[in-house]
Amino acid sequence: MTLHARDWFPIPAETARVARAAFRKGNIYMDIRDELGFWYKDSNYAHLFVADEGRPAESPARLNMILSVQFAEGLSDRQAAEAVRSRIDLKYLLGLPLEDEGFDFSVLSEYRDRLIASGAEAQLLEDMLLHFREEGMLKVRGRQRTDSTHVLAAIRQMNRLERVGETMRAALNALATVAPDWLRVLVPPEWFDLYGPRFEQYRLPKEKTKQERLGQDIGADGYHLLSAIYDVTAAAWLREVPAVEILRQIWVQQYYLQDDQVHWRTEKDSPPSNRALQSPYDAEARNRTKRKKNWTGYAVHLTETCDPDTPNLITDVQTTPATTSDVAMTKIIHASLAERNLLPYEHLVDTAYVDADLLIASRDQHGLDLFGPVMPDTSWQAREGTGFDLACFGIDWETMTVTCPRGQSSQRWNTRRNAEGKEIVVVRFDLSVCQACTQREQCTKAKNQGRTVTFRPQAQFDALREARKRQESLGFKDRYKHRAGVEGTVSQGTRSFGLRQTRYIGLEKTHLQHVLTAAAMNLTRAVTWLADVPKAPTRKSRFQRLALAA
Repeated sequence: MTLHARDWFPIPAETARVARAAFRKGNIYMDIRDELGFWYKDSNYAHLFVADEGRPAESPARLNMILSVQFAEGLSDRQAAEAVRSRIDLKYLLGLPLEDEGFDFSVLSEYRDRLIASGAEAQLLEDMLLHFREEGMLKVRGRQRTDSTHVLAAIRQMNRLERVGETMRAALNALATVAPDWLRVLVPPEWFDLYGPRFEQYRLPKEKTKQERLGQDIGADGYHLLSAIYDVTAAAWLREVPAVEILRQIWVQQYYLQDDQVHWRTEKDSPPSNRALQSPYDAEARNRTKRKKNWTGYAVHLTETCDPDTPNLITDVQTTPATTSDVAMTKIIHASLAERNLLPYEHLVDTAYVDADLLIASRDQHGLDLFGPVMPDTSWQAREGTGFDLACFGIDWETMTVTCPRGQSSQRWNTRRNAEGKEIVVVRFDLSVCQACTQREQCTKAKNQGRTVTFRPQAQFDALREARKRQESLGFKDRYKHRAGVEGTVSQGTRSFGLRQTRYIGLEKTHLQHVLTAAAMNLTRAVTWLADVPKAPTRKSRFQRLALAA
């Protein structure tokens, strides 16, 4: 494409004439251009212009729109480039003459790299939402909802033996590329047979003892390679090869040396899941088990509007390693929305996004209602419903004493931090008082100490109490039902837009994929809204509808 920096791309007359003759009925991309115009501006992406070897620079604004189309249709880079070259409706959307020859498909990959390097990937979604807000399709201080789903990394899921073998193989392949002469002298001949082909389960020994021995041999080979790389006579730049650093990290996580012998680390001696590398080919993918689902990769958090009189548009996208908890993302989502003036007045979430500190921070810092069920009291007394749980105790915050259901007062009040770093209050009752109580079995099972109650400081305690009281009210379900549609968004993203599987390697590129997927979903939803297609309720099976008819 022969393009120049500008902020508007008029549709050539011949392109318009041919397009309208070819598409007598509505075409999604022609409708977008006719109804919504062109919201990306080259002036906002001037730093992304690159001219290479005399070739005219491609317009970032047009490339942004092409990326949105690419993800809307699930096209590869080659297919997207060919679509722009050959399709009349896309030339209409982009304001290109019919004879435009398009661009080389490699431009898209290079442009995505520039987006990430400049930190401009979020701007693609932001510019779209700003334009939609000007068009009246996005309400300021409306209602929004959030949910997350798992994302599979573009790597094989490997057991420990496969992982160390493939890590060694990856490091050797990288060194064979950058330092072939040095490597040829170092490696013994048998390494070529062992580390040449891929490490896969079918070619590994079946007996446990042989697997153990192979793992130790691979570990010894890895230590031999690392010793040579870190030797004072070796070139320092060898240690900076990414595959070598990954080899070093995985060897630290999987092995240890004792009396010059290589040993596997035990599960107790292994790193936590949020630090454990799962593959040499994606050092940021993590393994997690959530309820019954186990996966290696990432998680994506989608926030969307859910007002009845506007389309449901995705306003925020967050991508994290799989091991990042949902509750850790609530504050980040609110900060992102606040920065772009997109905060709702009510944020509908599930239990995983709510805790006492967030209830307070959402209200005081952002003036929004974090609306969702909170975790119930998990003590055995509360679960069984027959004992004295925390709700049965009276708390005097001024005198820092707690009174039990039998009228006895606590003896000790201590404030400390729990394993998560949150401030808690721990109150203990005297052992002699509890031993003399006729209802001791309903209160505590401890034999050698009195009852202990633990709770949050007053502000957090009150916030939790009010939230639990609210979720038991009659109006809670009527308000919370507006969150239900977010599962449909996750389903649409995974089934129609490839959200479940990463296209790329690494957290940054995966996040860009998710931003572009959100832009593509918004694109289709905006056109659907402009066509006056009503929002569809959650579908029910024919069997469910039969029950309703009865």
